[in-house]
Amino acid sequence: MTRFNFSDNVVLEDERVILRPLVLADDEHLIPFTQTEPDIWKFSVVPPVGPGGMREYIRFAVEARNEGKEYPFIVFDKQLQLYAGSTRFYDIQLKNKMLQLGYTWYGKDFQGTGLNKHCKFLLLQYAFERMGMERVEFRAAHTNEKSIAAMKSIGCTVEGILRSCATNADGTRRSSIVLSILKDEWEGSVRENLLKRL
Repeated sequence: MTRFNFSDNVVLEDERVILRPLVLADDEHLIPFTQTEPDIWKFSVVPPVGPGGMREYIRFAVEARNEGKEYPFIVFDKQLQLYAGSTRFYDIQLKNKMLQLGYTWYGKDFQGTGLNKHCKFLLLQYAFERMGMERVEFRAAHTNEKSIAAMKSIGCTVEGILRSCATNADGTRRSSIVLSILKDEWEGSVRENLLKRL
């Protein structure tokens, strides 16, 4: 399996946000979300439950990065001077020049503030312009209307529904909506349209 050779420290930054590599010591910044806002992960297949769950969540993400399979970031809101959540590249397929962008979550104080658009712009710019990707894919539970609306708002195209494709944390089955942005769409209009909305 071909792995992407990320530089030691991929840090993405603009005037609003810093995305830096997630590390084990970041548990101190993210554990409070599990204690005060557990419903953030209502639609997550692997919700981090409590301090132990968050430590395991971070450990799994860091191990996946060490294996060259994923690249997780912690999100810092420069406007509020607070850590806001996490996001990552995963299912990185160099041969097919595609990856998925997901495992994205933010605390409630950061939702609907425009922070997500800044994060997505930086991540998409890196994927298309530095990594040479031709396709960036997004997925969400087909019932997660808030996430779907956010993905559409940055320029994603809906491709369809994967029916009963995963198991929820409570054991029930879920379907996932698949959306994507292609490199020619990014270069043609998505990049400019998103930049205007930052």
